[in-house]
Amino acid sequence: MYTCKDSVEFLLQYLEGDLPEVEARQLQEHLHGCSPCVDFMKTYRVTPKLCKRALAKAMPDEMANRMRDFLRAKLSSK
Repeated sequence: MYTCKDSVEFLLQYLEGDLPEVEARQLQEHLHGCSPCVDFMKTYRVTPKLCKRALAKAMPDEMANRMRDFLRAKLSSK
């Protein structure tokens, strides 16, 4: 039986259909009894879509300049 840690480790393979059948069944068994892992899987599935939507919009120039300056300052202080 898989643990929550196992579920997180194999989730990408499972969602892409690359997890061997026996392991996929074990993961499914764990998911049936573990609502936190099911919630994590749902979030994991939608994250790429949200990132694509966020990247589709251009960052305002002022914000980009401020972020660049902030990051440069942080990097130079190390």
